[in-house]
Amino acid sequence: MAKADCAFCAIARDGAAAARVGETDAAVVFLDKSPVFRGHCLIVPRMHVETLSDLPDELVAPMFACAKRVARAAERALGCGGTFVAMNNRVSQSVPHLHVHVVPRTKGDGLRGFFWPRVKYASAEEMEEMRAKIAAAFVAD
Repeated sequence: MAKADCAFCAIARDGAAAARVGETDAAVVFLDKSPVFRGHCLIVPRMHVETLSDLPDELVAPMFACAKRVARAAERALGCGGTFVAMNNRVSQSVPHLHVHVVPRTKGDGLRGFFWPRVKYASAEEMEEMRAKIAAAFVAD
């Protein structure tokens, strides 16, 4: 069930704008508006849960199947060397709704440990270009 004051619930039910990459029955995928690297995606369950422990068992496999699909789509669409897939539970969660990060990686990109420098998209057009590339690869999968 959605939570009325949750930003990610609003995105999941199409009640808030987001650069949507794709969706499944269980999850919605969109670009992080404050990405570690361009193409950084968030995967959120459609239902409101705050942590992995709160996620019903029957949604664990669909959520991670979606994460696998997004990681593969990012690699194909962006030509990156790989991805970093991560999740915070309460600590460092900017929105208290479970979300999986899929961050495109390249050798020598500067990401070390758990220090996540953030970048900005140069423009709305650049963000849309990233969204469209990953969305096309996600749909093709």
